[in-house]
Amino acid sequence: MARVKNRVLLVFMHLHAALRPWARRGLGYSVAMSRTSDKHLLVRNANFRALWISSTAGLLGTSVAAVALPLIAAVELDAGNFAVAALAGIGYLPWLFFGLPIGALVDRYRRRPLIIGSLAARILLLASLPVAYWLDALSLVHLFAVSFLAGLAAVFFTLAEAALVPRAVDREDLVEGNGLMTGTGASADAAGRTLGGWLTQLWGASNALLIQVAASVVALLAVASLKVREAAQPPVGRRLGREMGDGLRYALSTAPLRVLLYVGALWNLGGNIVASVLVLLVVRTIGESALMLGVVTAALAVGGTLGGLTVKRATARLGSGRVWRYSLFPAAAGYASLLFMTPGWGMLPGIAGLFVTGFFISQNIVVSTSFRQRVCPPWMMGRLSSANRMVSWGMLAVAGFAGGALATLLGVREAVFAGLCVALSAPLLAVFGPLRGIRHLEELEPAAEPQQAAESPL
Repeated sequence: MARVKNRVLLVFMHLHAALRPWARRGLGYSVAMSRTSDKHLLVRNANFRALWISSTAGLLGTSVAAVALPLIAAVELDAGNFAVAALAGIGYLPWLFFGLPIGALVDRYRRRPLIIGSLAARILLLASLPVAYWLDALSLVHLFAVSFLAGLAAVFFTLAEAALVPRAVDREDLVEGNGLMTGTGASADAAGRTLGGWLTQLWGASNALLIQVAASVVALLAVASLKVREAAQPPVGRRLGREMGDGLRYALSTAPLRVLLYVGALWNLGGNIVASVLVLLVVRTIGESALMLGVVTAALAVGGTLGGLTVKRATARLGSGRVWRYSLFPAAAGYASLLFMTPGWGMLPGIAGLFVTGFFISQNIVVSTSFRQRVCPPWMMGRLSSANRMVSWGMLAVAGFAGGALATLLGVREAVFAGLCVALSAPLLAVFGPLRGIRHLEELEPAAEPQQAAESPL
């Protein structure tokens, strides 16, 4: 395991060294260095390195599954438009049903065992699909059940991991750490989606899931090596229901936290309506291959890679408030390009557009995540994360079913247009809402109202 870690780290460091001269020439790439050390965060912090490897490997496998699962429904099981699109939402239903109680449990117990257990469950669940395919016993019910249960395991993994990042990284390194997690995670996402499309073309969609199983094993081994002191727990004896409510109340307690929550929810609702019908648009409406689907979706992740790696420089120049506020407009324009895709070279507008979307969405996510981690007490982090994701990621589940219904009733391209219109409401709220005058979100404290840190007029 140590040898694998060293090789992965060596590859990343070579990539960093190769890109560094381009940063000096002004192309915008920057990997921030610590204020107290010349060593890269991945080198000097073993706990963050373990979380980074786990997150990157997990996203590699998840992105393969993101391509393979809907293709299992569309190609191998010949499911209808509604079922294919709804599959994109079924994995997020656990956030609506169980997000708050799991968030409270994450704050009560040690996070590392929860991550290991969730990864083990994901390995067993996803391995059951290729086995069922080999036995000619695969069904749509089985596919939906695995998607739901794997989504439930992902709730534990995501909340526990988010609660551990502030324990593994100093406060002044949070933007750098989250930028690395987002940027390199997006690289793994891009690689996984391209690999997923290619393997689906070569092996079949069910067999491609074996890559997800292998990647989850790597993530599990990385987390097993984690050595971090867990946050002190609040006094025992409190009711679970009260602790669940604490997270939601905290998420809605101040204008900054509320607006971040609402903007994320609106974007996820509109964006996932588009994403849920993307398989139908590329494979059925346009008539392209699974490999082309992988290339199109990989463009989103490649943009996310560069967005995550450049976010610290962008926030230093423009201010985190401005980056968060204006990043969603070009991201929405990128989604609009999907409406102009045609077979062959006509796929280029969509590929370029999704690259732009990924770049700016990545920066938006890093800024909002870093702000929450900065202002939230460690013992509340699991509940705050669960409350935010219950609302914003719960919208992903709603969007999957909405996308399926719109594609069935109106048509696939019409569903993309409807999702785009919903997504545009997010940047409008960001620009005209309570945080419209804030240049640096870091100036806001948990109990501070935005007027106290308003930007001076230019």
